[in-house]
Amino acid sequence: MSNPYLPYPVRIESIVTESEDRNQKTFKLVFLNPGDEEKFKYTPGQFAELSVAGLGEIPIGIASSPTEKGFIKFTVNKVGKVSSHLHNMKAGDVMGVRGPLGNWYPWDILEGKNIVIIGGGFAFTTLRSSIVYMLDPANRPRFGKIDVVYGARSPGLLLYKEELAAWEQRDDIHMHITVDGTNDPNWKYNVGFVPAITKQKAPSAENSYAIICGPPIMIKFTLPVLTELGFPPERIISSLEMRMKCGIGICGRCNIGTEYVCKDGPVFTLAQLSKLPGEY
Repeated sequence: MSNPYLPYPVRIESIVTESEDRNQKTFKLVFLNPGDEEKFKYTPGQFAELSVAGLGEIPIGIASSPTEKGFIKFTVNKVGKVSSHLHNMKAGDVMGVRGPLGNWYPWDILEGKNIVIIGGGFAFTTLRSSIVYMLDPANRPRFGKIDVVYGARSPGLLLYKEELAAWEQRDDIHMHITVDGTNDPNWKYNVGFVPAITKQKAPSAENSYAIICGPPIMIKFTLPVLTELGFPPERIISSLEMRMKCGIGICGRCNIGTEYVCKDGPVFTLAQLSKLPGEY
């Protein structure tokens, strides 16, 4: 973008309510101006600012994959003024998208490696982008074994349920879906917290990288599990999405020590984070 402060105008093509509490909705957006999609080149792991004229903007991880053409997707959790307004918008409404922003998962380094994806709650957005990216027929041969551990508090709070079911049917990805607890007699997956299920499934650390994104408390208790499994700090990749602010390091509210999450992150290895003030 020639001016990083200006958003691209986009139209809401569709809205999907993801969770039973209706607090998570996925917005499928299309660019109004020809050529803007080409300018909005992104890589899984990046984020963007969703803007509403007169209200403001919010940083949200990009949920779509660059292999999906003609649209971009964002899953928005209803927590504040802008996100609440977005939840009240309809298909056909116009809004803005500023970005893409931040760095991304190191796909050049991950090539030829086994990948362990660990996610929790509504922070599964950039992980959804990563899974779709890796499973694309043009990309799947570039990666080894793919394991996914994904958890939520209850079955009704899991995102992308149809895609989860479709991925489970594939033989080139291993899904380990879990919930903290449930009374549903038809629940056929795991019950337990993400750290415990990660330890139980024990994905191999040999020639592997782990990508983790979720609530800070989940990450805090999963990191020791990964260390116990043999993942060195430089092969554990985390995203500090909860720290994202203006996106370009101007407001100064995203810094951790000398690093600005909006510019230097949000993706960091555990080795990098160990040199900064503690976040988990």
